[in-house]
Amino acid sequence: MKRPAKFHPRISILLALNLIVALVCTAQKPKLPRPRILEKEVPLSRDASTGELRASPSGESESGLPDPVPVIRSRVALVEVQCTVTAPNGTRVRGLTGNDFRVWEDGVEQKVSSFDAAATPASIALIIDASPSIYRELGTMRGVAQSLARSLKPEDEVAVAAFAGETHLLLPFSRDRSLLQAALTSPELAQVANSSQSFIYQAVYLSAADLFRNRPGRKAILLLTDGQDSGLGLTWNPASMLPSSGANSPLAFQDVARGIAERDIELYVISTEPRPRMMTDAWLSAHREELLVTAAAREAGVPLYTLYLAELTREAGGELYFLREVGSLAEIYRTIALKLEAEYTLGYYPVAGIARPGWRKLKVELRQETQAPSNSQLTYRTAYYVPASAR
Repeated sequence: MKRPAKFHPRISILLALNLIVALVCTAQKPKLPRPRILEKEVPLSRDASTGELRASPSGESESGLPDPVPVIRSRVALVEVQCTVTAPNGTRVRGLTGNDFRVWEDGVEQKVSSFDAAATPASIALIIDASPSIYRELGTMRGVAQSLARSLKPEDEVAVAAFAGETHLLLPFSRDRSLLQAALTSPELAQVANSSQSFIYQAVYLSAADLFRNRPGRKAILLLTDGQDSGLGLTWNPASMLPSSGANSPLAFQDVARGIAERDIELYVISTEPRPRMMTDAWLSAHREELLVTAAAREAGVPLYTLYLAELTREAGGELYFLREVGSLAEIYRTIALKLEAEYTLGYYPVAGIARPGWRKLKVELRQETQAPSNSQLTYRTAYYVPASAR
């Protein structure tokens, strides 16, 4: 009869230790929540009397707060304008106070009632175009997660959504940087990329409506796309930007611009296409108060889809970057994160109140006696939107 082998005590201890390590590693492995498809959870409806499109997310929002209308009513009374000051040598100017700035709304100077020098946490939503046309750009996502983790403040929250034919929310707002990396390297990205369509503006609108509903503080969307949208049917006729008549008319470009502007969201678009020769930073700055979709732009050979990305940042407030100029998506995201870290938030209560809905023009200047270097450049959104529901 064969005698059973003896189990050495040292081996049993090693096996136990390995089991404990494996259990600890499994427990610490970040687990993403189940992805949500926003098209199925955020129904859209157009107000027949005002013509405005409204989003009605089912259940409670990510912030846990219910009906958005009372929040809009109370929040819109205080207008917040984010701005950055850049010295002639390209560095961000820090250390300024509220007394260094002047603000105008529709040509009327306003009293700065609140001031914040990037002290409040930021909420940043990464919206990633996962359509096949640019899916190859997603190979550097692990580096992007690491770069952002180093650049953001610990209290800043990040969300991740990916889209092609539908918008998949991979990560609600979170401070957990391991979850950020898990979302950016998730197999779900490959599943999203199975669609040949690319509903860019729909993804932006739904993400703004769902993620930023009732969310206070500094807010930003970082959109990575080639700009070739499948949904809105935009043409060289600027009228294609407007909603069609009727209570059931679909999402339009103007709805997207309004949805971003009314929620005080800064928009940073990273285009994977080459920068058009005419579309220099100086040209964009010179046309910041003019419609960009023009016959002159068409004659200059500017691609229509890139022009509309620039138009969205112009109307809603934001900046347009070109990936091929920088060469690294991680570096662009790092640049934007550092910009958010150096921005100032000016708050004021409009002299004219909120009785009149629609677009309000903004202007920000530095006082002559400011501590900023002479010829410093101010970057800020040039308008904001008051929805009819805010009255």
